[in-house]
Amino acid sequence: MIKGKNAVVTGSTSGIGLGIARALAQAGCNVMLTGLGQAAEIERLRAALAAETGVVVRHDGVDLADSRAVAGMIARAQAALGSVDILANNVGAQHPCPIEDYPLDRYDLMIALNMSAAFHATRAALPQMKARGWGRIINTASAHGLVASVHKGPYIMAKHGVVGLTKTTALEAATFGITCNAICPGWVHTPLVQSQIDTRAQQRGISQDQAIIELVGEKQPNGRMVTVAEIGALAVFLAGDMARSITGVAIPIDGGWTAR
Repeated sequence: MIKGKNAVVTGSTSGIGLGIARALAQAGCNVMLTGLGQAAEIERLRAALAAETGVVVRHDGVDLADSRAVAGMIARAQAALGSVDILANNVGAQHPCPIEDYPLDRYDLMIALNMSAAFHATRAALPQMKARGWGRIINTASAHGLVASVHKGPYIMAKHGVVGLTKTTALEAATFGITCNAICPGWVHTPLVQSQIDTRAQQRGISQDQAIIELVGEKQPNGRMVTVAEIGALAVFLAGDMARSITGVAIPIDGGWTAR
């Protein structure tokens, strides 16, 4: 049972993170959302999720690309919720570009958001999880944490790093009632992926629907995108007691992408 537990979900004002936060809230967890954006829109989202689920929902506007700010976010979550029982490291970003042309400032951002933020949040949350003898850390990696594609070097580096961090965290925390696992989604129709759909449609002079068909068809044998609800349901399972012996694994949810 995870009802009454307290969860922090990074990068959770849209996309996969919001899907994970909503699923945890529907399961009875109090939730700290994090993410940048328009304050009024985020407040509308926060209030709606709280009203929909009846749990406590807070928001922290931390810049997760700032490594020094991440520990402060975890401390504020502990103060606001009482504890951080479940940490879902989800924040991410994407910038497709060939390696030789990759802007160095974008490289630094990709590493900071897609990998370093997970390390710093885990580092800050683990001591109080160990002290209580219970915790769940769920990292959003990617199918690109298991396999590679062209023009996504820093993103793929970072997601492979998240899978490695997941394994190490699982080993170090195994005797404290803490599990750590990575969810590895394939194509999910989120704002992150929509930008790639837009680019493909524009470059090839095709419709949005055709761009989606091509994008998914190149990788996922089942021919459909993963939904955020499916990822949220997996996160809830991994947080529950029936998954207490599942730790240190990277779980694909990718329509068969990584089975190739």
